[in-house]
Amino acid sequence: MSKKRILYIEDNFENRLFVRRVLESMGYEMLEAEDGLTGIERAQAELPDLILMDIGLPDIDGLETTRRLKQLPAVAHIPVIALTANAMKGDAEQAFAAGCEGYLTKPIGVAALRTEVEKALKEM
Repeated sequence: MSKKRILYIEDNFENRLFVRRVLESMGYEMLEAEDGLTGIERAQAELPDLILMDIGLPDIDGLETTRRLKQLPAVAHIPVIALTANAMKGDAEQAFAAGCEGYLTKPIGVAALRTEVEKALKEM
């Protein structure tokens, strides 16, 4: 069986590096995009198994990026996990309303990241 591919849409290099190291060590193939529009293009071109979505992106935010992805038939089925520094009351609900299937707050813990990724991929 081929490796599961995960697209991480995140503008912060250090966050991408951390997540890439954790998930590659688990045997996943990582794809990356630095903004929402590039992430949408990459998702359509690469058809990853899972998308990790930063909410605070520089062009269109992660909520809008997720809404747009969920409207595209070729990628609408791909689960999206929000990764965000936003931990205010109501932020998780906004992410789920936009179409995210999971929600993690930053700083991201290794155990929580592994658990959420494995759960999302198992439910596919």
